[in-house]
Amino acid sequence: MDPESIGWFVWLAAGAIFLLAGLAHGILGLGFPMLATPLLAILVDIRTAVLLTLLPTVTVNLISILRGGGWGESIGRYWPLALMIPVGSVAGTWLLVSVDPAPFRLLLAAIILLHLASHRIRGAHLQWVRTYPWAAYLLFGLAAGFLAGTVNVMVPLLIIFALEIGMAPAVMVQVFNLCFLAGKTAQIVTFGYTGVLTSSLIAATLPLAAGAAATLFLGMRIRDKVDAETYRGWLRKLLVVIALVLIGQFVHWFWRA
Repeated sequence: MDPESIGWFVWLAAGAIFLLAGLAHGILGLGFPMLATPLLAILVDIRTAVLLTLLPTVTVNLISILRGGGWGESIGRYWPLALMIPVGSVAGTWLLVSVDPAPFRLLLAAIILLHLASHRIRGAHLQWVRTYPWAAYLLFGLAAGFLAGTVNVMVPLLIIFALEIGMAPAVMVQVFNLCFLAGKTAQIVTFGYTGVLTSSLIAATLPLAAGAAATLFLGMRIRDKVDAETYRGWLRKLLVVIALVLIGQFVHWFWRA
């Protein structure tokens, strides 16, 4: 993709979106692609939104893993989940490159709504997750990776898995960021192989990654000073609005198709 094909307004909007998403990730420990991707998808197609978020997401995930502390122990226990993520991510990315990305707006909206309802899904015939953990690693890992490849969002499934298996909150942040990083790495390789991701696009998103990193550190510093539950409430309301906009855009595309 040629960076010059993206309008200046989209670049400015992407910068503002990544600053907001970096701050949210710093405060909550996760959520950068969950917030940045649907906001960008309101302005551009899903494929472009995913491409623009690649480098910033990897930057945010790396910093989160290294700054979290104790990540080696967390990863040592839950590495099978992260191992499955790239497999699903490659499959999802190939699909995103091969077909019209417009229908993925509806999928992204559905994933957002799933995320918002994930706390209600816990315990709904998911007892098998603890009984057969390796099967859970395989299923949730592949499915989460596929969603990461198509709509750049895997956190709803990871949250459901983490709640069911009894993962501690601190471990959750480490494992989630490792999964995000594994998925993004596989996606970058796939996009590069197909020729969709170019060196000029990577260079153009460097300032966006730097901005996201700056607000990430800011969010980490104020994490203990902000009422996280209130912030989550605002974020949930925003995600509902975004999901409704994406559904409206999909209906408009489907009506014209």
